Amino acid sequence: MPGSIVELHTEIPASYEAEIFGQFDEYRKQIERTLQVTLISRDGYLKILGNEQNASLARQLVEELGRLAARGTPVTSQNVTYGLAMAVENRSSVLTQIDQEFICNTIQGKPIRPKTLGQKEYVDKIRTKMIVFGVGPAGTGKTYLAMAMAVTAFRNEEVSRIILTRPAIEAGEKLGFLPGDMQSKVDPYLRPLYDALYQIMGADSFQKNMEKGLIEVAPLAYMRGRTLDNAFIILDEAQNTTPAQMKMFLTRIGFGSKVIVTGDATQKDLPRDAVSGLDMAMKVLSGIEDIAFCRLTSKDVVRHPLVQQIVKAYEDYEAKQKRRDENRRRNGRKS
Repeated sequence: MPGSIVELHTEIPASYEAEIFGQFDEYRKQIERTLQVTLISRDGYLKILGNEQNASLARQLVEELGRLAARGTPVTSQNVTYGLAMAVENRSSVLTQIDQEFICNTIQGKPIRPKTLGQKEYVDKIRTKMIVFGVGPAGTGKTYLAMAMAVTAFRNEEVSRIILTRPAIEAGEKLGFLPGDMQSKVDPYLRPLYDALYQIMGADSFQKNMEKGLIEVAPLAYMRGRTLDNAFIILDEAQNTTPAQMKMFLTRIGFGSKVIVTGDATQKDLPRDAVSGLDMAMKVLSGIEDIAFCRLTSKDVVRHPLVQQIVKAYEDYEAKQKRRDENRRRNGRKS
């Protein structure tokens, strides 16, 4: 019978049990709640009670978390949440597959690697394509992973400099009211880029390379009239560019350069009727071979699980609004 309870078993080394199940059995409870199973561990063995499909998924997930722990990879809440999401989709060994990817270490020695299949695809495209558009909601690691790839290419001498840029569209006409010179006025808009570089490179290394001109953080307007050779260039918050700005930026690219364009199409700060340069570029450039597009979703959010729920709620609401508007237009045409 499909609803009958089965009993499955697997081994869990005692040294990994606390890590697999989390503090105060947090992860164990999450697995039990999501898959509607019961997990009973004793003397290195785990008994799993539940319907056949869910018990099998739970066993696969626990064994995969065990393999992560054995590799020395800390088991996190994000691992468990994502592993459960993949288990529900009947996809196994995803966490182990992702864990094999490695980009670089932070200044504290913490490894940076993709944490979801979407992020892995993004990193793979950055490695193989000259221009990559990474588009998705907040918390999907678009900018941070691009920054890690840029620092890795710089350390490996694959590029001679890193250029990070953002449109200061939010500042718009308000820049003149802020105190200080132009750099101090635009710095608040570039702060997320500084923060990521500090974490990956360290403040001292960042400052030294910045003083030498090997790392440049500047508003998009400063790119006009330049040719950017042998550089790793990241355009962040690209949804706030105009079509003219995006064209200007993309035509700055010189030989030996790699470009990453990141943005979230749902968080535009442009005037209501303005066309986003990111939206237009994704339509215009879709047929060019050395340009790749990676669309990250709420499944790729790696911040607090609540952020994932917030992003998903907004996605559902906007999809519902879109369907409602389309129905109104159809009904209007009929009448």
